Amino acid sequence: MSRLLWDERFPVLRLEGSGSRTFLQGQTSADVQQAEEGDLLPACWLDATGRVQALLEIRMDATGADVLVLAGAVDAVSQGFDRVIFPADRVRLKGTRQQRRQELLVQGQPMEPFNVCWTEDEPNQSDRFPASEAANTNQLDRWRLEQGWPLGAGELDGTTNPFELGLSPWVHLNKGCYLGQETVAKLASKGEVKQQLRSWRALSSDLQGTHPERGTVLRRQGDRAGVITSAVEIASADGSPQEWIGLALVRRQALADPQLTLDGDQGTIQLFKPQAFSEPPTRA
Repeated sequence: MSRLLWDERFPVLRLEGSGSRTFLQGQTSADVQQAEEGDLLPACWLDATGRVQALLEIRMDATGADVLVLAGAVDAVSQGFDRVIFPADRVRLKGTRQQRRQELLVQGQPMEPFNVCWTEDEPNQSDRFPASEAANTNQLDRWRLEQGWPLGAGELDGTTNPFELGLSPWVHLNKGCYLGQETVAKLASKGEVKQQLRSWRALSSDLQGTHPERGTVLRRQGDRAGVITSAVEIASADGSPQEWIGLALVRRQALADPQLTLDGDQGTIQLFKPQAFSEPPTRA
């Protein structure tokens, strides 16, 4: 079985100045102060109420930092940073560029830095991942939705927090104050959230002609139980029935249910926990 490689370009913000590390420590969920130069740090950029606005990768160097926007709007991140930069911070924004990023896709494994590299824009794949096959659109969709990576607009709509999205490893609870920290700390202390991200699938033939889409309400015995956030119809290459797969935010009371009904009784979807979902912190 070939190893699949996700090879794509993403926008990168450049920060220059001796205060870059301290600035990012206060603006993101990553523990930037402890990072070695060249490390790739996954991080959430939150608003003041702890809602995820963007997913980032941060790389520190001797003169500043590169901030890759993996999901979310790069302009929003740039404007958000710019609003809170003061001369005393000893940091300045130096514009954006496109960066080629490669990731080896490993089933059931959280996004790990050793499976990711930023590489030069050359036609040949990086030697970092030899004998890897570039993933096509269908393969990328299936991987993202089964893994549960919340990279779509339906998951990052400005209303969800990291623990609902299974991003606990992206949040450092003991690093001190940062944007959104107060709300995140309260959620962690409670040890539970109102909803969680779930993967789902359904055979096209079981959906009574319905095309599930972002925003479709899910019901459990008639009561609202969640909402679909991503939906993709996967074409079969081997002649087996086509199916829909996706992600949904499911209310806590319905998380143990194996299936939920589409609004209007337009068929059912099968729920399962995403392979890379990390549970919220448990109450001490």
